[in-house]
Amino acid sequence: MLAIDLREDKGSLPRVALPPGACDTHSHIYGPESQYEHVAGRQKRYSPIEAYKAMLARTGIQRSVIVQPSLYGYDNRCTLAAIQALGAKNARGTAVVAPDTPMDELKRLHAGGIRGIRISYNGDELSPETAHDTARAIAPLGWIIQIQDAREGWISDAASFLSTLPVPLIFDHLGRTQPGEGAQSAEFKAMVKLLETGHIWVKLSGAYYSSADGPPNYADVPERIRILLDARPDRLLFGLNWPFPDYPGGPANGDAAHILDLLSDWVPDAETRKLILVHNPARLYGFED
Repeated sequence: MLAIDLREDKGSLPRVALPPGACDTHSHIYGPESQYEHVAGRQKRYSPIEAYKAMLARTGIQRSVIVQPSLYGYDNRCTLAAIQALGAKNARGTAVVAPDTPMDELKRLHAGGIRGIRISYNGDELSPETAHDTARAIAPLGWIIQIQDAREGWISDAASFLSTLPVPLIFDHLGRTQPGEGAQSAEFKAMVKLLETGHIWVKLSGAYYSSADGPPNYADVPERIRILLDARPDRLLFGLNWPFPDYPGGPANGDAAHILDLLSDWVPDAETRKLILVHNPARLYGFED
Protein backbone atom coordinates (compact mmCIF):
# COMPACT_ATOMS: atom_id res chain seq x y z
CA MET A 1 0.00 0.00 0.00
CA LEU A 2 1.23 3.49 -0.85
CA ALA A 3 2.14 5.76 2.06
CA ILE A 4 0.81 8.67 -0.06
CA ASP A 5 -1.64 8.26 -2.91
CA LEU A 6 -3.07 11.63 -3.89
CA ARG A 7 -4.33 11.25 -7.44
CA GLU A 8 -6.72 14.18 -7.59
CA ASP A 9 -7.19 17.54 -5.95
CA LYS A 10 -9.96 17.94 -3.40
CA GLY A 11 -10.32 20.84 -1.05
CA SER A 12 -11.75 24.26 -0.31
CA LEU A 13 -10.91 27.82 -1.33
CA PRO A 14 -8.65 30.04 0.80
CA ARG A 15 -10.51 32.68 2.83
CA VAL A 16 -8.20 35.43 1.57
CA ALA A 17 -7.35 35.77 -2.12
CA LEU A 18 -3.64 35.46 -2.85
CA PRO A 19 -1.71 38.30 -4.47
CA PRO A 20 -0.64 37.86 -8.12
CA GLY A 21 2.63 35.99 -8.35
CA ALA A 22 2.16 34.07 -5.08
CA CYS A 23 4.72 31.27 -4.80
CA ASP A 24 4.73 27.88 -3.08
CA THR A 25 8.43 27.34 -2.44
CA HIS A 26 8.24 23.77 -1.16
CA SER A 27 6.24 20.92 -2.68
CA HIS A 28 7.03 17.48 -4.08
CA ILE A 29 5.87 15.55 -7.13
CA TYR A 30 5.80 11.74 -6.99
CA GLY A 31 5.36 10.13 -10.38
CA PRO A 32 4.45 6.59 -11.39
CA GLU A 33 6.89 3.93 -10.19
CA SER A 34 6.96 2.46 -13.70
CA GLN A 35 8.59 5.68 -14.90
CA TYR A 36 10.66 6.78 -11.89
CA GLU A 37 12.46 4.13 -9.85
CA HIS A 38 12.12 4.43 -6.09
CA VAL A 39 15.10 4.14 -3.76
CA ALA A 40 14.92 0.76 -2.05
CA GLY A 41 13.50 0.75 1.45
CA ARG A 42 11.71 4.09 1.23
CA GLN A 43 7.94 4.52 1.45
CA LYS A 44 6.16 4.46 -1.88
CA ARG A 45 4.33 7.64 -2.82
CA TYR A 46 2.24 8.86 -5.73
CA SER A 47 1.04 12.44 -6.24
CA PRO A 48 1.22 13.39 -9.92
CA ILE A 49 1.78 16.78 -11.46
CA GLU A 50 -1.83 16.88 -12.69
CA ALA A 51 -3.15 16.86 -9.10
CA TYR A 52 -0.65 19.53 -8.07
CA LYS A 53 -1.64 21.78 -10.99
CA ALA A 54 -5.30 21.43 -10.06
CA MET A 55 -4.47 22.47 -6.49
CA LEU A 56 -2.60 25.54 -7.77
CA ALA A 57 -5.58 26.55 -9.91
CA ARG A 58 -7.97 26.13 -6.95
CA THR A 59 -5.89 28.14 -4.47
CA GLY A 60 -4.57 30.85 -6.79
CA ILE A 61 -0.88 30.01 -6.43
CA GLN A 62 0.92 31.01 -9.64
CA ARG A 63 4.54 30.05 -8.98
CA SER A 64 6.20 26.96 -7.59
CA VAL A 65 9.50 25.56 -6.42
CA ILE A 66 9.44 21.77 -6.77
CA VAL A 67 11.69 20.06 -4.23
CA GLN A 68 13.38 16.75 -5.02
CA PRO A 69 12.03 14.12 -2.60
CA SER A 70 14.27 11.60 -0.88
CA LEU A 71 12.30 8.83 -2.62
CA TYR A 72 14.35 9.40 -5.78
CA GLY A 73 17.82 9.92 -4.33
CA TYR A 74 20.06 11.60 -6.92
CA ASP A 75 17.66 10.89 -9.81
CA ASN A 76 16.11 14.32 -10.42
CA ARG A 77 14.10 13.36 -13.53
CA CYS A 78 10.66 13.59 -11.88
CA THR A 79 11.42 17.04 -10.47
CA LEU A 80 12.72 18.25 -13.83
CA ALA A 81 9.63 16.90 -15.59
CA ALA A 82 7.40 18.75 -13.12
CA ILE A 83 9.21 22.03 -13.77
CA GLN A 84 8.76 21.54 -17.49
CA ALA A 85 5.05 20.77 -17.06
CA LEU A 86 4.54 23.93 -14.99
CA GLY A 87 6.54 26.11 -17.38
CA ALA A 88 9.88 27.87 -17.06
CA LYS A 89 8.23 31.24 -16.32
CA ASN A 90 6.50 30.03 -13.18
CA ALA A 91 8.52 27.11 -11.86
CA ARG A 92 11.93 26.42 -10.35
CA GLY A 93 13.37 23.34 -8.69
CA THR A 94 15.56 22.15 -5.86
CA ALA A 95 17.67 19.06 -6.61
CA VAL A 96 19.67 16.50 -4.67
CA VAL A 97 23.19 15.99 -6.02
CA ALA A 98 26.42 14.41 -4.84
CA PRO A 99 29.24 16.76 -3.76
CA ASP A 100 31.38 15.49 -6.64
CA THR A 101 28.75 16.10 -9.35
CA PRO A 102 30.51 17.45 -12.48
CA MET A 103 29.85 21.05 -13.47
CA ASP A 104 28.45 19.90 -16.82
CA GLU A 105 25.69 18.03 -14.96
CA LEU A 106 25.00 21.00 -12.71
CA LYS A 107 24.67 23.21 -15.77
CA ARG A 108 22.26 20.70 -17.31
CA LEU A 109 20.13 20.86 -14.18
CA HIS A 110 20.31 24.66 -14.22
CA ALA A 111 19.01 24.69 -17.80
CA GLY A 112 16.09 22.55 -16.58
CA GLY A 113 15.11 25.11 -13.95
CA ILE A 114 17.04 23.89 -10.90
CA ARG A 115 18.13 26.74 -8.65
CA GLY A 116 19.17 25.02 -5.45
CA ILE A 117 20.21 21.90 -3.57
CA ARG A 118 18.41 20.09 -0.81
CA ILE A 119 20.36 18.72 2.15
CA SER A 120 18.54 16.57 4.67
CA TYR A 121 19.74 14.18 7.32
CA ASN A 122 16.41 12.37 7.12
CA GLY A 123 17.00 9.97 4.26
CA ASP A 124 18.89 11.95 1.63
CA GLU A 125 22.39 11.09 0.54
CA LEU A 126 23.72 14.39 1.90
CA SER A 127 23.92 15.81 5.42
CA PRO A 128 24.61 19.23 6.99
CA GLU A 129 28.21 18.16 7.42
CA THR A 130 28.59 18.09 3.62
CA ALA A 131 27.19 21.61 3.20
CA HIS A 132 30.52 23.32 2.51
CA ASP A 133 31.50 20.86 -0.21
CA THR A 134 28.11 21.23 -1.85
CA ALA A 135 28.16 25.03 -1.51
CA ARG A 136 31.52 25.31 -3.23
CA ALA A 137 30.23 23.21 -6.12
CA ILE A 138 27.06 25.23 -6.72
CA ALA A 139 28.30 28.75 -5.91
CA PRO A 140 29.32 29.54 -9.53
CA LEU A 141 25.71 28.98 -10.60
CA GLY A 142 24.24 31.28 -7.95
CA TRP A 143 22.26 28.44 -6.42
CA ILE A 144 20.79 28.08 -2.93
CA ILE A 145 21.10 25.40 -0.25
CA GLN A 146 17.99 24.43 1.68
CA ILE A 147 18.55 22.32 4.75
CA GLN A 148 16.67 20.36 7.38
CA ASP A 149 17.61 17.93 10.10
CA ALA A 150 15.56 16.31 12.87
CA ARG A 151 18.54 15.67 15.16
CA GLU A 152 18.31 17.46 18.48
CA GLY A 153 20.70 20.40 18.76
CA TRP A 154 21.80 20.35 15.14
CA ILE A 155 21.30 24.07 14.46
CA SER A 156 23.36 25.12 17.45
CA ASP A 157 26.05 22.58 16.57
CA ALA A 158 26.19 23.62 12.91
CA ALA A 159 25.70 27.39 13.28
CA SER A 160 29.38 28.31 12.99
CA PHE A 161 29.92 26.68 9.62
CA LEU A 162 26.42 27.30 8.24
CA SER A 163 26.94 31.04 8.73
CA THR A 164 30.02 31.02 6.49
CA LEU A 165 28.60 29.25 3.42
CA PRO A 166 29.30 31.05 0.12
CA VAL A 167 25.65 30.68 -0.98
CA PRO A 168 22.26 31.62 0.53
CA LEU A 169 20.91 29.07 3.02
CA ILE A 170 17.26 28.24 3.72
CA PHE A 171 16.04 26.46 6.83
CA ASP A 172 13.10 24.24 5.86
CA HIS A 173 9.96 23.82 7.93
CA LEU A 174 10.62 26.44 10.64
CA GLY A 175 13.97 24.78 11.26
CA ARG A 176 12.47 21.44 12.32
CA THR A 177 12.99 22.44 15.96
CA GLN A 178 11.88 19.86 18.53
CA PRO A 179 8.10 19.71 19.18
CA GLY A 180 7.14 21.14 22.52
CA GLU A 181 10.14 23.46 22.91
CA GLY A 182 8.64 26.39 21.02
CA ALA A 183 10.12 29.86 20.82
CA GLN A 184 12.21 29.47 23.96
CA SER A 185 14.27 26.57 22.66
CA ALA A 186 17.99 27.06 22.13
CA GLU A 187 17.56 25.71 18.61
CA PHE A 188 14.95 28.27 17.61
CA LYS A 189 16.97 31.10 19.14
CA ALA A 190 20.07 29.95 17.25
CA MET A 191 18.11 29.98 13.99
CA VAL A 192 16.75 33.48 14.65
CA LYS A 193 20.27 34.73 15.33
CA LEU A 194 21.38 33.34 11.98
CA LEU A 195 18.30 34.83 10.28
CA GLU A 196 19.21 38.28 11.55
CA THR A 197 22.45 38.20 9.56
CA GLY A 198 20.49 38.45 6.30
CA HIS A 199 22.38 35.50 4.80
CA ILE A 200 19.84 32.96 6.07
CA TRP A 201 16.22 32.38 5.02
CA VAL A 202 13.45 30.45 6.80
CA LYS A 203 10.47 28.66 5.26
CA LEU A 204 7.10 29.00 6.92
CA SER A 205 6.17 25.43 6.10
CA GLY A 206 5.67 22.00 7.61
CA ALA A 207 4.49 23.36 10.97
CA TYR A 208 3.32 19.90 11.99
CA TYR A 209 6.94 18.75 12.23
CA SER A 210 7.71 21.07 15.15
CA SER A 211 4.33 21.67 16.78
CA ALA A 212 3.31 19.83 19.93
CA ASP A 213 -0.28 21.08 19.52
CA GLY A 214 -0.55 20.13 15.86
CA PRO A 215 -3.43 20.65 13.44
CA PRO A 216 -5.79 22.20 12.86
CA ASN A 217 -4.69 25.37 14.70
CA TYR A 218 -1.03 24.85 15.74
CA ALA A 219 -1.46 27.00 18.83
CA ASP A 220 2.26 26.89 19.64
CA VAL A 221 3.36 28.22 16.24
CA PRO A 222 2.16 31.90 16.10
CA GLU A 223 4.66 33.05 18.74
CA ARG A 224 7.54 31.75 16.62
CA ILE A 225 6.09 33.34 13.50
CA ARG A 226 5.88 36.73 15.26
CA ILE A 227 9.52 36.49 16.31
CA LEU A 228 10.59 35.64 12.77
CA LEU A 229 8.52 38.52 11.40
CA ASP A 230 10.09 40.94 13.88
CA ALA A 231 13.58 39.71 12.95
CA ARG A 232 13.63 39.63 9.13
CA PRO A 233 10.34 39.53 7.19
CA ASP A 234 12.44 40.03 4.05
CA ARG A 235 14.04 36.62 4.63
CA LEU A 236 10.89 34.53 5.04
CA LEU A 237 9.33 32.20 2.47
CA PHE A 238 6.13 30.15 2.33
CA GLY A 239 5.78 26.51 1.37
CA LEU A 240 2.82 24.12 1.37
CA ASN A 241 4.90 20.93 1.54
CA TRP A 242 2.29 19.33 -0.75
CA PRO A 243 1.28 16.43 -0.73
CA PHE A 244 1.93 16.80 3.02
CA PRO A 245 4.27 13.90 3.84
CA ASP A 246 3.89 12.68 7.43
CA TYR A 247 0.85 14.91 7.96
CA PRO A 248 -1.20 13.73 10.99
CA GLY A 249 -4.08 11.66 9.67
CA GLY A 250 -2.61 11.44 6.18
CA PRO A 251 -2.40 13.76 3.17
CA ALA A 252 -6.16 13.83 2.66
CA ASN A 253 -6.41 15.94 5.86
CA GLY A 254 -3.80 18.46 4.71
CA ASP A 255 -5.95 20.83 2.66
CA ALA A 256 -3.78 23.47 0.99
CA ALA A 257 -6.47 26.12 1.51
CA HIS A 258 -6.41 25.53 5.27
CA ILE A 259 -2.64 25.99 5.33
CA LEU A 260 -3.01 29.25 3.39
CA ASP A 261 -5.68 30.34 5.87
CA LEU A 262 -3.22 29.70 8.70
CA LEU A 263 -0.68 31.91 6.92
CA SER A 264 -3.29 34.70 6.77
CA ASP A 265 -3.85 34.31 10.51
CA TRP A 266 -0.14 34.22 11.32
CA VAL A 267 0.71 37.15 9.02
CA PRO A 268 -2.35 39.43 9.13
CA ASP A 269 -0.73 42.36 7.33
CA ALA A 270 -1.44 42.07 3.59
CA GLU A 271 1.78 43.80 2.51
CA THR A 272 3.92 41.53 4.67
CA ARG A 273 2.14 38.47 3.24
CA LYS A 274 2.85 39.80 -0.24
CA LEU A 275 6.51 40.17 0.70
CA ILE A 276 6.62 36.53 1.83
CA LEU A 277 4.49 35.09 -0.97
CA VAL A 278 5.69 37.16 -3.93
CA HIS A 279 8.69 39.46 -3.51
CA ASN A 280 10.99 37.26 -1.40
CA PRO A 281 10.75 34.16 -3.61
CA ALA A 282 10.95 36.29 -6.75
CA ARG A 283 14.24 37.72 -5.53
CA LEU A 284 15.70 34.44 -4.35
CA TYR A 285 14.65 32.19 -7.24
CA GLY A 286 14.79 34.66 -10.09
CA PHE A 287 11.11 35.08 -10.92
CA GLU A 288 9.96 38.29 -12.56
CA ASP A 289 8.68 40.42 -9.67
